[in-house]
Amino acid sequence: MRGTAAVGTLVVALLLPASASAHGVAQRADLPIPEWLFVWGAVLVLVASFVALASLWPQSVLEQVRERRLFRVPLALEILAGSLGVAAFLITVWAGFAGNQTATANLAPTVIYVIFWVGVPFASVLLGDVFAAFNPWRAVGRATGWAARRVAGDGVPQPLAYPEWLGRWPAAAGLLAFAWVEIVFANRDDPSVLAVLTLAYAAVMLVGMSLYGVDEWTRRADGFSVWFGLVARLSPLHWRGHVLCLRPPLSGAPRMWSGAGSVAVVCVMIGTTSFDGITQGSLWTGASGIAEHLTDAFASLALGREAAVQAAYTVGLLAMVALVSGLYRLAVGGMHRVGGGASTSELARRFAHSLVPIAFAYLVAHYFSLLAFQGQAIAYLASDPLGECSDLLGTASATINYGLLSATGIWYVQVAALVLGHFCALVLAHDRALATWRDKRAATRSQYWMLLVMVAFTSLGLWLLSSAAR
Repeated sequence: MRGTAAVGTLVVALLLPASASAHGVAQRADLPIPEWLFVWGAVLVLVASFVALASLWPQSVLEQVRERRLFRVPLALEILAGSLGVAAFLITVWAGFAGNQTATANLAPTVIYVIFWVGVPFASVLLGDVFAAFNPWRAVGRATGWAARRVAGDGVPQPLAYPEWLGRWPAAAGLLAFAWVEIVFANRDDPSVLAVLTLAYAAVMLVGMSLYGVDEWTRRADGFSVWFGLVARLSPLHWRGHVLCLRPPLSGAPRMWSGAGSVAVVCVMIGTTSFDGITQGSLWTGASGIAEHLTDAFASLALGREAAVQAAYTVGLLAMVALVSGLYRLAVGGMHRVGGGASTSELARRFAHSLVPIAFAYLVAHYFSLLAFQGQAIAYLASDPLGECSDLLGTASATINYGLLSATGIWYVQVAALVLGHFCALVLAHDRALATWRDKRAATRSQYWMLLVMVAFTSLGLWLLSSAAR
């Protein structure tokens, strides 16, 4: 009863009406109805969806699906894709070191923060795991291994066995570190610093591959490969080796590897994106906001102003990840009460795939406008990668069309992404519950808590959007 009351209190608090601007745009969205009505509408959609699933989805259908083979691509195409990935990596690093150190004039920040971090997940949902083909450090690792086997033959030592206990914790740590650089680090827009960090990450990946094998390290420890691969599981397209297959949307998610660190990966993604949204609102950045109080507290410990600000943002980032993890654990704890013999930790891993649509929905909601507008900058930056007034591709005079989308249009995309993402999460959780509890009523009861947490996540996401420009 106490747990139910706590969740109810949280949901009510998140549903309180608030007026604000759309996230990611400079002007206020001229909406036909108040923002808080969107929140209530989204909640009603989720509740209605839950009822419909309980009534119309009597057995698990996503656990075992048949894929339809479409066509096979030649090995040469994979080699070409890997070469293009390596070339793009080298050009980005070169631009970071040799180019104009103004962030808006240099190719590196836009490629890393917009095209790579935001654009690749969009492409993954549409086309499957495309990053696996273009991954530059994977391409270098596989090419190096091939060359070593050609030279040394059987003399090449076998890779070490990857520790099961380590699982995907390195991937979760890598994603958290990237989010820290993007949101907290004072020099996050410095092209040369970004180039150094990019090379450092690639070096760590290559060392890990040399120890544990290219494919095993990529699947477990490379944060970007893991995250992009999880998003690709939502896609109807599945690259199985060199063969492209067609499958029902979402059906790849139930086959997500659920070992150690898998829950941490998705909680890190939801938590870090949520914190990025919080930093756009007055609750965090206002004159008497949380950031100001935390910064003053750290400054009183003899830290410089910049270090104090970074410390305050680091605490906020970690706290938001902890809050998301706690909400998910609350849902899992409620499911555990239904019985069935599975431990809370086992249930947490078993249902972790249901969080993937939420993580992607948060990314769309918070970064869609960034991709839509700043993504256009790649046209003139690619033509002038060093910011030295060159025009290699003839597109240096291109500009960003800020009239491409209105603030209201962006708001509708953001709301739709959040609602659709949480609906997909409900579908995945319900389907897994039917496979976990053979009794349909027990499976439905197990999802009451998940519904409450989905409502909380949806309300949190909409609140973050509405408060972003306040």
